Amino acid sequence: MSPEPNAAPPRNGLLVLVVGPSGAGKDSVIGYCRDRLAASGRVVFPRRVITREESGETEDHATVSEDDFHRMVSEGAFALHWRAHGLGYGIPASIADDLAAGRSVVVNVSRSVIDEARRRFPPVLVASVTAPVEVLADRLARRGRESPERIQFRLERRGIYTVEGDDVLVLNNAGPIERSGDALIDALNRGGA
Repeated sequence: MSPEPNAAPPRNGLLVLVVGPSGAGKDSVIGYCRDRLAASGRVVFPRRVITREESGETEDHATVSEDDFHRMVSEGAFALHWRAHGLGYGIPASIADDLAAGRSVVVNVSRSVIDEARRRFPPVLVASVTAPVEVLADRLARRGRESPERIQFRLERRGIYTVEGDDVLVLNNAGPIERSGDALIDALNRGGA
């Protein structure tokens, strides 16, 4: 059956790439939005696959071994994947179906995959979560996952990538989570979510 002559073409959903330095609160912003939007069915929040063991102190993710991760990459199980801090990270390939169905997809990714995502999954919104260096340092120390030297490395690394473009929304997450979370929800609503 052909579409109606005046029917609008199907619109891809919005891919929201949440990026920022360690300690900026990316997972907190995503969690805030998930609590408020997931039930709508218009926005999905897929779990990342990571080669790191789960613990109560880290994000909710699917843990896989290094061997399984490499196998999944070779089988095309990921829409996007990268390596950082000695770990493998992947976003499930199923996001392509969600986007094709017009749903918005919100994912925490490395800044290193932004250009690939822009090419492969338009339209994209890059939510760049930031916080002052002293806030980042305090949050990283409170996590208790890394040595002071490793924390210092992460803090020095935060400025390596610049995030620029007409599709970038900067979220200063130094204050109450509602401020940055509601700003992202507003952007999702404007994007058709």
